[in-house]
Amino acid sequence: MSGYAEATIRSFPPMMNIIERLKKIMPKHVQPITTNRDEYFAVVEKISREASQKTVELNRQNRLKYLIGRSGISPLHQDCRFENYQAYTADQRAALHQAIAFAKNFGSGFGGFVFSGSCGTGKNHLAAAIGHCLINKGKSVLCITVADLMMRFRSTYEKHAEWSEEGLLRELCNVDLLVLDEIGIQHRNSDNTQILINQLVDRRTSHKKPIGMLTNLTGEQISGVLGERVLDRMMMDNGIWINFNWESYRSKVKCHA
Repeated sequence: MSGYAEATIRSFPPMMNIIERLKKIMPKHVQPITTNRDEYFAVVEKISREASQKTVELNRQNRLKYLIGRSGISPLHQDCRFENYQAYTADQRAALHQAIAFAKNFGSGFGGFVFSGSCGTGKNHLAAAIGHCLINKGKSVLCITVADLMMRFRSTYEKHAEWSEEGLLRELCNVDLLVLDEIGIQHRNSDNTQILINQLVDRRTSHKKPIGMLTNLTGEQISGVLGERVLDRMMMDNGIWINFNWESYRSKVKCHA
């Protein structure tokens, strides 16, 4: 038991006296959580610890919001869930099941995911659905395009920048799940972009933090952009690669892919 809890116990009247007093004023259908002093303070300490953890997580989300301009998932994909993902074919159903399994097993490993395929095939929908599922479990999630990411890093070089490159990189490595969108868009990612992505993948995998990637490129193309080493790390610890190799159905659904 912590010193704080012991000091609190010493400052309280005898536990049974407190319980007896409470019984006199409590409605008959209300019962105390325990009549045992040690159990009572164990419960109080647990509640305090959980509240503290929630505060730490809220502060982390607020830092992300301050650094990136938002935290969590973009408004465009706020309504994307597993339940409203339209799976018309066997391949689409397999993609859905793999995404659900990733969210369900999150935390049991650090393997990430790569969703590759043409525009409008549901990559962002399933990535956002994973994010919503994890946020509901109390995890922190950030989905960001590579273009937005580079803009934020370039701002760290401004004369009066409030955050350093290292500080921003550290915050991006602390989030529970980081999803990078538009990897290799039009094959025009610069050398600086490739270096940054390499740094993020290296740091996150070394700290056992998963990372997701969304791309319109084929496996061969993204390998040429990022290199075999990055993709090999992405597949560590049972990472998954899903090819969204079907036609766009963006006009059929409300949530853009």
